[in-house]
Amino acid sequence: MASASSKALSIPSSSILVDAKAPRQSTTASPPCVTLPPPPVQSQSRARKTTAYCRKIARNMMVMATGEALAAREAPVELVPAELPEFIKTLQKTWDRVEDKYAVSTLAVSGLVAVVGSAGLVSAIDRLPLIPGLMEAVGIGFSGYFAYKYLLFKPDRDALLKKVKETFKEILGIS
Repeated sequence: MASASSKALSIPSSSILVDAKAPRQSTTASPPCVTLPPPPVQSQSRARKTTAYCRKIARNMMVMATGEALAAREAPVELVPAELPEFIKTLQKTWDRVEDKYAVSTLAVSGLVAVVGSAGLVSAIDRLPLIPGLMEAVGIGFSGYFAYKYLLFKPDRDALLKKVKETFKEILGIS
């Protein structure tokens, strides 16, 4: 009994296991293999043309790198506009009049850090439940209060504008 079961489990020596699978059974009427034609052989003239073209590209790159042919080409087009916008001119004049540029620069950087930090704080609070709705109600209430106090009547608007201008002059150091 042991010999019968071992004979049933034996694998003939001519078969090969690939990826632990049984070998395919070949059929007697299998189609013949398709062979591809050999790749075309490059002629000597084509190889010379390719080599000459590559050398020409390399020579052109070296000329461009050394700047030998720069005089033959046109001068590069200037990308900066001929006239600066009025806003930039005003900004440059204002910056030239500032006495303590270090303090103004520090103030600008601290303002930028404060804006980025407050944006992070607001986004963190926005993820909490019930808080965003409460903050929205507070924002609407304060906006209404500000509009009533400073924007509704002309004398109040003039006082707000005067206060804003004084604050700008104080920050920029203009007398």
